[in-house]
Amino acid sequence: MRLPDPFTTATPATAPTAATQPTAALGATSPAGFGAVYNELGRSLRQDVQQFIEQGDSGEAFGGASTLNAEARARLATLNGMRSPAGNPDAPTDAPAGALTGPQQAFLEQVAPLAAEAGARLGVSPHVLAAQAALESGWGQRPLRDAQGADSHNLFGLKAGKAWQGASGDNTTTEYADGEAVSEVARFRAYDDPSASFKDLTQLLLKAPHYQGALNTGHDALAYGQGLVRGGYATDPAYATKLARVAGQIRQSRD
Repeated sequence: MRLPDPFTTATPATAPTAATQPTAALGATSPAGFGAVYNELGRSLRQDVQQFIEQGDSGEAFGGASTLNAEARARLATLNGMRSPAGNPDAPTDAPAGALTGPQQAFLEQVAPLAAEAGARLGVSPHVLAAQAALESGWGQRPLRDAQGADSHNLFGLKAGKAWQGASGDNTTTEYADGEAVSEVARFRAYDDPSASFKDLTQLLLKAPHYQGALNTGHDALAYGQGLVRGGYATDPAYATKLARVAGQIRQSRD
C-alpha cells in the first residue's frame, strides 16, 4: 500500500487536469477491452518466449536469457509463476498459463476504458495500469473500505495524508520494513467510483517529480513498477516483479 504523497494538493482528486502528451503512441485502445491492441504484439512475443523455453540459454536466437527484452522476461516470469502454486496466489493452481477466472475477466472489462484514458496521459499501456489495479485490489475482490464499511473504490491503495480533504477509511495493510512484512492500520482515500481512483493516480504520477521514472514506460510493466518503487510508491521489495507477472497474465489472456 502507498505512503501519503507530499505533492498531493488539498483539492479533491476528481478535478480535471490538463492532459500531457506521451512520448510514444500507445496504439488504438477501445473501451471494449484490451484484445485488439495487443494481439499482433502478443503473437511475436509468444513466439520469442516459446523459442527461448525450447532452446534454453544456449538458443542461437537469443544467446542466453539476458538477451530477452523486458516484455519477454515478463511473459516468461508469468509462465513460470503459473506453473508454481506460489507464483501467483490470485490464480487457480491448476489453471493453464494466463488463464483468468470469470471475476477477473469482469474486473478487466470494468476498468478497461479507465485504464485507456489514464494510460494515454501517463504514457503507460492500459494493460499495465489494469494490472496495477488488479494487484492492489485483489482483482476487485478485496476492496478497501470507507468509514461506513462500504467499498471505497480505491483501486491503487493510495493513503490519505494530511492534505487529503476527501472521504477516507481505516484499513489493515501490510508494509515492509528492512525486508520484513509488518501489519498495520492506515487511513486510505475513498472515492465515489473507480473513475475517481484512476484520475487520482494519474494526477499523483504526473505532479510528483519522484514518480517521473514511471512515466512513458509503455508496455514495460517491470520498468513502470521499478519507477514506482524508486519513487517510494511501494514498500514491498518484490512489487515491480509482482506487477510484471500480473501484467503478463493479462497480456497472455488476450493473445
